[in-house]
Amino acid sequence: MVRRRYPLQPFTKLFLAALALTVGVWALRGLSLLAFLPGAVLWLLILLCFGLGIISSLQRMR
Repeated sequence: MVRRRYPLQPFTKLFLAALALTVGVWALRGLSLLAFLPGAVLWLLILLCFGLGIISSLQRMR
């Protein structure tokens, strides 16, 4: 089992979860499995990823 020297911060975990969700929704929408989903939902997920990424990197600099 690999141990991390520095545990992940809560916002980093949220960022990674939001990023995985966004990539999953984007891939499934591209395969037309989630074609009924409006494009605004995908844009909101992308903006959420940007926001969480900025907050996560600001916390890391502290």
